[in-house]
Amino acid sequence: MGTPAGIGKREREILTAIVETYISTGEPVGSRTLARNNRENLSAASIRNVMADLADAGFLDQPHTSAGRVPTTQAYRFYVKHLTGEARLSPADESLIQGSLHGTQDVQEFMERTSHVLSLISHGVGVAISSAPGQRNALEHVYFQRMADKKVLAVVVMRNGLVRDRVLRLTNDLTASDLDIAAAYINQNFRGWEMESLRNEIAKRVQQERSEYDRLMASVEQLYAQGALASESPAQSVYVEGASNLVLTEQDKERLRYLLATLEEKQRIVDLLSAYLDTKQEAVRVVVGLEDAMPHLSNFVLIGKPARVGDEVMGSLAVIGPTRMDYEHTITAVSYIARLFDELWNEST
Repeated sequence: MGTPAGIGKREREILTAIVETYISTGEPVGSRTLARNNRENLSAASIRNVMADLADAGFLDQPHTSAGRVPTTQAYRFYVKHLTGEARLSPADESLIQGSLHGTQDVQEFMERTSHVLSLISHGVGVAISSAPGQRNALEHVYFQRMADKKVLAVVVMRNGLVRDRVLRLTNDLTASDLDIAAAYINQNFRGWEMESLRNEIAKRVQQERSEYDRLMASVEQLYAQGALASESPAQSVYVEGASNLVLTEQDKERLRYLLATLEEKQRIVDLLSAYLDTKQEAVRVVVGLEDAMPHLSNFVLIGKPARVGDEVMGSLAVIGPTRMDYEHTITAVSYIARLFDELWNEST
């Protein structure tokens, strides 16, 4: 998209200065403040004229009690679109993120810590979701151990780092050899398969291949029927932290109530992120105003990115906060953590 009509270089610089000053101070921005800091040595009167034009164009509002102006949603969208993307995290923030996330044992722990560190860095709500529906939850390998007569321990290791174990109570006893052969069959034929596809294919092969591998398929069928490859937890794990950061102005209290209600229902968080984050996107996405998905969240912002290992999407990372947010800093943090996620789990596979 091009620059809106009437927004030239001078207008853009003044609008950027207003947005950044308001993000920094939280106070309506007046022409005198801008006149003290502008590089072109414009007078307060000249700046007032530009501010009036920006207000007419829908970029600025004027609170009742102040001569200063505050950015509108339209202004924030314009500001975000013109960010250079060249910002870097401070060494302190890099150290905080690395200290929080290195040493995580699995994806769930990484996501839980990510929601916490994002809330610290952004002063907003940190959100992390793993294993969203329709995204790969692929098998690494299975292992079966005979514990007692008709009692088997099934261990399923996923490529995303999850390890699931379940004690199975069988109708017919299986020997240790039977279990080893069944595990070898599953591992050799289905390593890297998404779990739902794997379960569907095994159910089909049990019928098609019974005559050819009668004893083997009878073992696999029984292990499958008893839930050896079933998901024992929901497809998604949702981690949210930092709601206490959302201390907004008096007029925002009702909207804040709606956001807090949304955060309490994890499926609504999943729906919110799914509405705005495309799994194919490469860059961090910034959405100013979430009313398309949830009408009551028009003055909130989502900054998010899919979490990938290579080409495989494992979930998503995001910050939700008020429109008055340090966009550049938060975008950089989300991008950095997504890159760290890819590096850490690539190393572990």
